[in-house]
Formats: sequence, structure tokens, C-alpha cells
Amino acid sequence: MTVKEAATAHTVAHGRAAQRLELKRKEFDLAVQLGHVRTVPGAEGGRRRVAEEEIARLRAAPDFPTGLRERVRTVGTAGAAELASITGDRFTKLARTGHISPVSFYLNRYRAVVWLYVAGEVREFAERHPELLTGRLPAPVRARLAAGEDVRARNWRARRLGVLLRQAEDPWTAAAAIASLLAPVTVAEVVDDPYERAYLDRLRPEPPYARPESLAARDVIDRLHLADDPDEILWHRMSLSLALDEARALRPAPRPDAPGDRPPVPKLRPGRRGGLLTRLRLGRRRKEALTGRGVTRATPGRW
Repeated sequence: MTVKEAATAHTVAHGRAAQRLELKRKEFDLAVQLGHVRTVPGAEGGRRRVAEEEIARLRAAPDFPTGLRERVRTVGTAGAAELASITGDRFTKLARTGHISPVSFYLNRYRAVVWLYVAGEVREFAERHPELLTGRLPAPVRARLAAGEDVRARNWRARRLGVLLRQAEDPWTAAAAIASLLAPVTVAEVVDDPYERAYLDRLRPEPPYARPESLAARDVIDRLHLADDPDEILWHRMSLSLALDEARALRPAPRPDAPGDRPPVPKLRPGRRGGLLTRLRLGRRRKEALTGRGVTRATPGRW
């Protein structure tokens, strides 16, 4: 049996796994993102796959398939407001100030961003924070709204980055995930070596959505994928620098003096990846404690 055959034995591609789990492809992708479906690395750096035993585990659940579908059900602002028994305007204010984070989005026919939320998370939020559902919003929240704060895109990016970092198989892949949130000129300021930049670009994660044909729609989506707040940009610059230190200690980026000689991508030693992720998460928590801003903290399954 070849290495590739060994790596793919007893696993299936995402499309086949979605069929076996009776999920639409978008539902399946969200299930992976939320940690409901565990994936394993593909062969030779290929796309991640799903183990047969993972499919069997999920199918054996007493509430399959309705329970799994419900855990990945998403709602827009109107649906979320109905679940929380509040107005759409109030829910939007709570989302803008980071009290609940979107999990995905789409563009409507007017190229406006429509944010989607996990239905279960909305219900959980309403149960935990009844004081935010009635009466006047707290003064700090009103002040942030008056200042024009809207962290929905930022929280969505942080959530997606958390997924990418959990799936990263080595520090270079983790660094590429962080770099994907920064504009090329910003990456160049952090990464002086052109070969390292080229390697990060090669490892850049695939976008979560297909690129639309409309140039205007592409521009909207591209802007959503990049950090735009100075504080957010600074955070990712620092995170990228930390990730690069760890990546360089593992191995250098490939050089053109050895054409076709790509070094193997080793797996992280136990605890290795946790070191970087722990530092990033602890730093985020300290920063939130100092600033009191409503950016969503890291939780299992999301940042």
C-alpha cells in the first residue's frame, strides 16, 4: 500500500461525507467549522477528509439526522430576533457590539452583506443574558453604537481564523492562515524574505466561498476577508510574527536553489501547536480585559 493509499484508507472526501450524514454541502462545511464533524489530514498535503468511524459515530446518535441538522441551522437577523424574542433592530445592535458573532454571510441581490447566526447560539445567548433583551441597553453599549462600532466582520474573521488554526498541521500553515487576513503590503512589512512570502502564499487557505462573477461583489467579499481596523491589523501582525518565529525554528521556507525538492511537511509534536494558539488566545483575553471591547473571546469551536 502506498503512502497516499494509507492516508486515505477508511476515510472519505467531504462531498461523500455530507451525503452519508444527510447534510447539504453548506451544512456540512458549517458542521466542520463548528467542530461537530471531525476531519483528518489528507494525503501529501491534500484536502482534509472524514474518517469512516467519525461518520459511524454521528450516524449512531439517537437524534440523527435531525439533531445534527439543528446544530448547524443558521438564521438571519429576523430569525435570530424572533428566537431571542426581541426586535431586529435590537438584535443588530447587540451583534454590532460583539455580543453574538455571525458564523457566515451571503450577499443579496443589492450586494449588501447578510449575516447569518447559529440558531442554537442565539437561543443560548438569550437564556444567558436576559438583561440585554429588555429595557435600555447599557450605557457602554450605547456609547459604542453612537461611535459607529460594528465588529461583525471582525468577529467573523476571528472565528474563521480559529478554525484554520485548529486545522493547521504545522507552524507554516498556521502562519499562512494569519497572513491571509492581512493585505499583501502589510504582510511584506512583517515578512522581509520574498521566499517566505511566496511560501505563505502557496499555503494560503482556500476562501470559504466561491468567488462571484460580479467584480463589485468580489470587491465586497475580498474586503470582508481582510482586517480593516488598526487594532485588529496590529493584533494579526503580532500573531504573524510569533507564528513565523515558530515556523522558522521548525524548518526554513523552500528556496529555488533546489528545484522540485519540496521538504516534507511534518506534523507538530504533541503540545507544539498548543503553544502558539495558547499564546494568541491568552493575549486576546488579556487585551479584552483591559479594553472591555465586545470582540468575541475564543471558545471551543471558534475564536
